[in-house]
Amino acid sequence: MLVDQADPRAEAQVADLQEAARGLALQIHSLNASNEDEIDKAFASLSKVGARGLLVGTGEFLRRRAEQIVRLAAQQNLPAIYQYSDFAKVGGLISYGADLIDSYRQAGVYTGRILKGEKPGDLPVLQATKFDLVINLKAAKALGLAIPPGVFAIADEVIE
Repeated sequence: MLVDQADPRAEAQVADLQEAARGLALQIHSLNASNEDEIDKAFASLSKVGARGLLVGTGEFLRRRAEQIVRLAAQQNLPAIYQYSDFAKVGGLISYGADLIDSYRQAGVYTGRILKGEKPGDLPVLQATKFDLVINLKAAKALGLAIPPGVFAIADEVIE
């Protein structure tokens, strides 16, 4: 898992992944990347640990480096899944995450409620309810992967 330790969600993401991995008898390696050089170093270490796949964590820094991360994953012929659809749209294999447009819309609704006088502390905490699965078929073919028809059936977008 590639994370930016400066992101406040990174520690919880790694902990959640480690817990899930234990149940599947998988070993997870967490790699920190908080700048461009650290991304390159993290990818260089992936072959040393025998990585067979990559999960890229959340955070604006990693999102802004989508093209670099996708390029490095492709160079290593490494299947990767990303939180943001931006990654699949620039050549990444698969993205699955909250629909950012829906999240921004909800933030606007909350802003409107606050501007109308509601107290922020009185508003309920909401979690994302709409998630998008984006599959990049060209990336799958380059990796020699066959995507099962059932996965195509539930995808929100397939990039060819």
